[in-house]
Amino acid sequence: MKAMFIAALLAASIAGAVPALAAIQVFKFNTPEQEQRFQSLSDQLRCLVCQNENLSASNADLAKDLRREIHGMIVQGKTNKQIIDYMVARYGEFVLYKPRIEFRTYLLWFGPFVLIIIGVGVLMVFVRKQGRKHTAALNEEERRRLDDLISRHSG
Repeated sequence: MKAMFIAALLAASIAGAVPALAAIQVFKFNTPEQEQRFQSLSDQLRCLVCQNENLSASNADLAKDLRREIHGMIVQGKTNKQIIDYMVARYGEFVLYKPRIEFRTYLLWFGPFVLIIIGVGVLMVFVRKQGRKHTAALNEEERRRLDDLISRHSG
């Protein structure tokens, strides 16, 4: 009975490991430099399905297809720039995990800093206006009472 339980447990663990092994893609490269370029490009390009993962980390079918495509272009001798330009032309700027700094992406890159500067400016104006409200001059009666209180507590 115990042997059957162990055999069933072993079979279940092997069956669970098979899909994990199937998800691993292995590509053959002519040089280690090509393999390094493939890894670099897979890190720079976004999985369009997952959106918050690069191609290296994603197991989505589209990411697998894009990795295959990158591999094929590298083996064909295309440069990194040619590969990235092809991906951007086909899928748009969104495929870049780190978008380029161009005129049309200025808001994306610099917008948060502009909003912070505006927020700090508004906060400073608000604080200054609040400070002015509370610095009203004392009249003679209030000044006399204040001097009286100060002299009682200091002496």
